[in-house]
Amino acid sequence: MRVIRGRGTTPDTDRAVTAAMLDQTGATGEPAFRAWTPHRQIAFGRRDARADRYDEAVAAAESHGFPAIERSVGGRAVAYTGATVAFAYAVPLDDARTGLDDRYEAATTAVVRALRSLGVHARRGEPPESYCPGEHSVQAGGKLSGIAQRVRKSAALVSGVVVVTDRDEIAAVLDPIYDALDIPFDPDSVGSVDDAGGPADPDAVCRALEDAFVGDAERDIEAAEDLDVEGAGDRT
Repeated sequence: MRVIRGRGTTPDTDRAVTAAMLDQTGATGEPAFRAWTPHRQIAFGRRDARADRYDEAVAAAESHGFPAIERSVGGRAVAYTGATVAFAYAVPLDDARTGLDDRYEAATTAVVRALRSLGVHARRGEPPESYCPGEHSVQAGGKLSGIAQRVRKSAALVSGVVVVTDRDEIAAVLDPIYDALDIPFDPDSVGSVDDAGGPADPDAVCRALEDAFVGDAERDIEAAEDLDVEGAGDRT
C-alpha cells in the first residue's frame, strides 16, 4: 500500500496531495493512506458557504488567526490548529454504487482501534451539538473524530480529523463560527486525545492511524512534497 507522509508546502498544495493520491488510486488500483497535520485553518463545507451569515463566520475565523478555506465536499466547519491530525484513505472501486456503509464501518473501527492503542477509551458516537455533526464520529470525553467519504467513478476517499490537543482553542473559534452559521454548538462537546488520556503528540497519532488502516500490508512510503500534484482532482 502507498503511504504518504508529511504535508504540502501551502494549504492549496496540501489539498492537491490528497487529490493526487485519490487520482492515482483510481488509475492504478492501489490503495493509499496518509495521516498528517494540515496547516492552520478553518475548513468550511459547501453548505456553510451558502449560509446567510457566512461572511461573519469567515471574519470570526480570521479574527482568531485561522485562515478560512472552502472544501469541495460536505460537512460543516472544522478547525485545524497545526497540531490537529487529518487522515485520508484512498480505496479502488469496481462499482461506485456499493460499499459505502462498509467503508464507513471499517474506518470508524480503525480510528477507535488507533486511539485505544494510545490509551484513549474511544467509542463510537458524538455528544449533542458537536462540531461537524455526523453519524460517523468517535468520542472520549467529547468528540475526537469525524469521518466523511468522497466517491468517484474508480476510487473512494475515506477521510477524517482527529483533535489531538488545543481543545479550548478549537472550541473558542468554532463557537462564534457556528453561531454565525446558525448551527447548534456546545463548546464543551469538543474533546481531544490528550484530555482523554492519550499523548499530546500529533506524530504519535499519525503513526497509530497509519498502523490501524494499513495493518500488515507492505508500505511503499512517499513524501508528500514529492508527489506530482499538477492537475490533481481532474482525472478520477
